[in-house]
Amino acid sequence: MRETPLIRRGRGSVSNVTGRFERIVHSDIDDGWSSYIEPETRIQTQWRDDSNRTIITRNQSPDIHFDRSVNPYRGCEHGCIYCFARPSHTYLGHSAGLDFETKLYAKRAAAKLLKAELANPNYQCEPIAIGVNTDAYQPLEKKLTITREILKVLLESRHPAYLITKSSLIERDLDLLTEMAKRNLVSVCITITTLDRKLARNLEPRATTPSRRLKTLKTLSDAGIPTRVSVSPVIPALNEEELDNIVLAAAQAGAQAAYAIVLRLPHELQQLFPEWLAVHYPLRADRIMKAIRSVRDNKLNNADFNARMIGSGPRAEIIRQRFELACKRAGVSVGRDFELDTTQFAKPTTGGQLSLFV
Repeated sequence: MRETPLIRRGRGSVSNVTGRFERIVHSDIDDGWSSYIEPETRIQTQWRDDSNRTIITRNQSPDIHFDRSVNPYRGCEHGCIYCFARPSHTYLGHSAGLDFETKLYAKRAAAKLLKAELANPNYQCEPIAIGVNTDAYQPLEKKLTITREILKVLLESRHPAYLITKSSLIERDLDLLTEMAKRNLVSVCITITTLDRKLARNLEPRATTPSRRLKTLKTLSDAGIPTRVSVSPVIPALNEEELDNIVLAAAQAGAQAAYAIVLRLPHELQQLFPEWLAVHYPLRADRIMKAIRSVRDNKLNNADFNARMIGSGPRAEIIRQRFELACKRAGVSVGRDFELDTTQFAKPTTGGQLSLFV
């Protein structure tokens, strides 16, 4: 078995750990030829159509400010090693590791499905969050434009939406977002995990650079679009020290509010993240893992409501206080939810004679 995981260029995970639902465990075996053959370090991204029949996902979590969301893609090419969505790929028979960032599913019928669901006589309008599980503006979106088509449906029906991304590709849709903002129908959150370009390249290998995200934040803010910054995840002993600088930089770029989520490691991430640390930060790995446990009751994950986002214990409380103080100094609100207008909503027509009777 290979003693040192192989770093793949432009990828976050260093392994393809078998999903928890699989009956057969796959392992890389060194058959003796590795000293003669240069290992392949590049993995091409593949994508296929998703066969979903509905597009709006609902939740009842008290930890978040929305009860419904739309995710145009499954899997995410950004490759963020900390992504809480990685374990969801195992439901598809894939690994939460390299499969998550190289085997993608695109919901090309999303706009059509959304229009049909909004047209349902029983539908009640509340803001829809877009891209909360995997980024709606990941590289594949440039080719498929699924998110843009979704925004067109929302604008047409005057339906409010929250967007979150770490991609500058969102600037492409400035025309639609500006029109929605004029009607108080949209807000955008930009995730900035670190200002250190080297750390960002390791943490989020195919995401937009931190400096470019700040520029995107300013572009959106200057266009009159309400913006927030997500300083998430806060990784104890790794990017924790950057809280003040990130909040200040985001505020200077026009962010009106900020929030932060402390790292947790559900399911396969409990193997993937330590593997990543051992490769990229071997001298700090033990200290970082110990610090993560210190905010999770000596565990790596706590999925309980009202605790999973903020952690627990003295260190978690220090992070919270420090973050709130950073926001106060920068003049931004802490986790403020923008109040979007739901009163303008008009059910879209889906065509055909039946629509005359809706």
